[in-house]
Amino acid sequence: MSEYAHPEALVDTNWVADHLNDPNVRLIEADEDVLLYEVGHIPGAVKLDWHVDVQNPLSRDFIDQEGLEKLFSKWGITNDTTIVLYGDRNNWYAAYSYWLFTQFGHKNLKLLNGGRTKWEAEGRPYTKEVPHYGPTTYHAQPADESIRAFRDQVMAELKNPELRLIDVRSPQEYSGELLHMVNYPQEGAQRAGHIPGAKNIPWAVSANADGTFKSTSELRDIYGNKDVTPDRQVITYCRIGERSAHTWFVLTRLLGYENVRNYDGSWTEWGSLVRSPIER
Repeated sequence: MSEYAHPEALVDTNWVADHLNDPNVRLIEADEDVLLYEVGHIPGAVKLDWHVDVQNPLSRDFIDQEGLEKLFSKWGITNDTTIVLYGDRNNWYAAYSYWLFTQFGHKNLKLLNGGRTKWEAEGRPYTKEVPHYGPTTYHAQPADESIRAFRDQVMAELKNPELRLIDVRSPQEYSGELLHMVNYPQEGAQRAGHIPGAKNIPWAVSANADGTFKSTSELRDIYGNKDVTPDRQVITYCRIGERSAHTWFVLTRLLGYENVRNYDGSWTEWGSLVRSPIER
């Protein structure tokens, strides 16, 4: 992993196994399938339920600075704790959490390369025991939204020749053949298609069969061949922002791109906006 621009953003399964009892490390499991944690999780890991823990209950937005401080304090996390995120689906929601926690300024963030898939394939231990940590006093910074894109910003920059929009959904969603991802009708939109000018680079092309990330040279080819280069401004999107956060992680942490934002409103918002331009 030393070949990546920021190798410190990743750890492997051996590293996690060696730090299971390290009080300065907190494992957080963030799954698309929120029932997996109860089936079994890495010893010592706490559960992040994206439907509850980091969502504002009234507006389609995330918890604020105070909300994150309460969450981290409940999990016994301090500002010096090393947080290791992992989950199913090649770390969809783990990457989403990494992106969100980055906004609030936590410094020691890492992904488990390969997530649950890799840990399970190696036959490593799971437990159903839920850990309990003493509360701490965590201090978050106000959210830095420079890595987040909003619909009005996307709309205003559609004709920007330096901007590269990446639609990381499946080719069928991108083309408009499907209105929503297979088996996710509740997260669809009123219209199908993609944002004008967006390039379709599905999120999964950056991962190997075992869930780990592809090499630097492979990743450079994948994005460079679509003219998504480090000198460009980049905005990623999907349906609700989780798959596109995975691509945001690849571009910023593995390839070192410096100007990448994740549009978490994504297609569920854009595809239902009155008069929003759409291509098919």
